[in-house]
Amino acid sequence: MSEATCRRELDLEIAAEVVAKATDKIAKEMARVARVPGFRPGKAPLSLIRRRFADEIKGEVLQSLVPEHVEKAVTEQNLTPVSQPQVDKLDYADGGPLKFRAIFEVLPEIKLAEYKGLEIQIEETPLTDDNVAKALEEMRERASSFAPLEGRASAKGDFVEMKLHGTPSEGGDPIEADRVLCHLGAEETLEAFNENLLGVKAGDHKEFSVVYPADYPDAKLSGKTFQYAVDVLGLKTKTLPELNDEFAKDVSDLSTLEELRADIRKRMEHSIEHRSKELVREKLLAALVKLHDFPVPQALVEHQMDVRIERVLRSLAQQGVDPRAVNMDWAGLRSRQQEKASDDVKAELIVDRIATEEKIDVSEADVDAELEHLASHSGDSATDLRARLTKQGSLDRMKAKLRSDKTLDWLAQNSRIQTVAAAEAK
Repeated sequence: MSEATCRRELDLEIAAEVVAKATDKIAKEMARVARVPGFRPGKAPLSLIRRRFADEIKGEVLQSLVPEHVEKAVTEQNLTPVSQPQVDKLDYADGGPLKFRAIFEVLPEIKLAEYKGLEIQIEETPLTDDNVAKALEEMRERASSFAPLEGRASAKGDFVEMKLHGTPSEGGDPIEADRVLCHLGAEETLEAFNENLLGVKAGDHKEFSVVYPADYPDAKLSGKTFQYAVDVLGLKTKTLPELNDEFAKDVSDLSTLEELRADIRKRMEHSIEHRSKELVREKLLAALVKLHDFPVPQALVEHQMDVRIERVLRSLAQQGVDPRAVNMDWAGLRSRQQEKASDDVKAELIVDRIATEEKIDVSEADVDAELEHLASHSGDSATDLRARLTKQGSLDRMKAKLRSDKTLDWLAQNSRIQTVAAAEAK
């Protein structure tokens, strides 16, 4: 192994007498069930069986002896493989020893740097009355109602109800909507819609093209040009409910507007606290990675690259986008994850090493508390959830995550964390 890799190569040899014993055993087992023309099952001479099924016997010998001797060698050398051993340079002749090379990756040796007293900065996230007021306005928007407008043409601020058919200029699936609202003059409305739908009335027909910007949030539309045919069905105006106690009762289980404001502030404080905790963990991990220099197993990096790509795919699916329809260089995207994936793996290994050094572990009480928390959000009982996770093989992963989180919390308690204004953060 070189200094820059976790690759191990073991040249192994299995004694000739061990190989001969295994070969005899497998040949005899095969002789009992093999069908050979001219002989009843189990009656063919062993010498004939060995000649006729030489390749099959050899394969069985390799399958029975190689994994066992690789595992023995790994144990004797106190190695921890993280990849399935690959075997090459096979030297296997009748009557002789079996020689081969096993190639695999192992966990690196980590010499911990000084990890206590790390200094990090996080941005201050102030919570103001304006933040609460904005949240209330968003709730009003969601609780708004629409009323028809008659007797005039559309103006800025109105909602145009329309039937829409869009054809992509470059070819592809069209866009169809039997009844959709367009808010004229709104920040999210493209200028082409504003220009062509301002001044329309119910019954009007419009045709126009729209060029979507490359950074448009909907991946199905970004960077594309669509030719639209629009039939105006009517005009609507939006009415927002008044901010009063009745509004609070309508949108929540609370009785007064002041109670609703207090509840919003409490939830926002919790969100800020959660985000700050996550930011502290991110900064601590980045600091730990910077402090340590050691090779990481490529097999673990490859797995982490796959995990990162899976997150992208899940994100697209949650947006209703079929990843197969996205014009994306997936191989290129995956390869660009190499450095970040390597840092992810390095951080995980460092945290695990610190947990061992500081004797940080997960108790059954920790597991029970986490199961109760997860159950409260899933609708299952903690007992059923434990059984399902155990069956899926996920319980150990959950315990590993809890151990990592406990270690990061311990590191945070033993670090110097400074909260600064956004402009001062490093």
